[in-house]
Amino acid sequence: MRVFITGGTGHAGSHIIPELIAAGHDVTGLARSDTSADALSALGATARRGDLDHLDGLKEAAADSDGVIHVAHRQDLLPTGGMDAVAAAELQIMLAYGEALAGTGKPLVVAGSIGSAGNLGRPATEEDPALPSGDEHRGTLRVRNVVETAVVGLAEQGVRSSIVRLPPIAHGTTDSAGFLPGLIALAQEKGFAGYPGDGENLWGAVHIRDVASLFRLALEQGPAGRYWHASEDGDTPLREIAEAIGSRLGLPAVSVPIDVLMLPGYFGMFTNLVTMDLPATSIITRKTLGWEPIQPKLLADLDNGHYFSGVRA
Repeated sequence: MRVFITGGTGHAGSHIIPELIAAGHDVTGLARSDTSADALSALGATARRGDLDHLDGLKEAAADSDGVIHVAHRQDLLPTGGMDAVAAAELQIMLAYGEALAGTGKPLVVAGSIGSAGNLGRPATEEDPALPSGDEHRGTLRVRNVVETAVVGLAEQGVRSSIVRLPPIAHGTTDSAGFLPGLIALAQEKGFAGYPGDGENLWGAVHIRDVASLFRLALEQGPAGRYWHASEDGDTPLREIAEAIGSRLGLPAVSVPIDVLMLPGYFGMFTNLVTMDLPATSIITRKTLGWEPIQPKLLADLDNGHYFSGVRA
């Protein structure tokens, strides 16, 4: 299969490309620069120069392929327009893919978020739809849900479209800007590893190499109009994550009161996230696609030490 991928040099994409190539697929990746083109070549992919805001180029690349994987985001829009601008731009990209792939039955697999189903108070399942954009559910606002809804809706136009929902933590050696590195940096700065309240709220996690295998399976055999959950067995209380970080750094794990001053005083940009309870199941994903995560789980990966290489305890 000739596969076109965006975000191929990122945390997920840099693992998805080798996974696809090992399975015998030919991969072409979108490259915005010579540096990106070189990185794609090093991964074994063919570089196609272009940009996410060049919709005609994306349509042409999609039409030339047998399937599309989209894991890129318009992060350049965040400083001026926030997530509203990112979602609006990404929606246009999905509609462009839809024009190129309509009626072909070709797969389009797009990265989403398990949090898109809302802070439900129960484990989210693959059958939970994304909340309508602008709706609030138990304090959760997800402006990007309009993108996920649009992707799933392309199934009605003859596109084998699906969303791979990622949990809050996708861990691995290439995770340099995610939730875990942020919590580790906060613990170093504050002198203790904090967790909100009793820290019993649950967060899902998955190893990024297992994410890559799920994208491949969804591309190869996933039915149209579906959500898939990339979630390893069980969810982890934030307190246990803080304790693991503290243990590696030689710092205590300490409860941060859920207070309008105390919580942002410690967690800063993570304040709106850390109190969420986001458990999820992946039973349907496993039964339908035969996906089984085989890489180290979250706490074992933290214990491997690569998140703390060069970190002075």
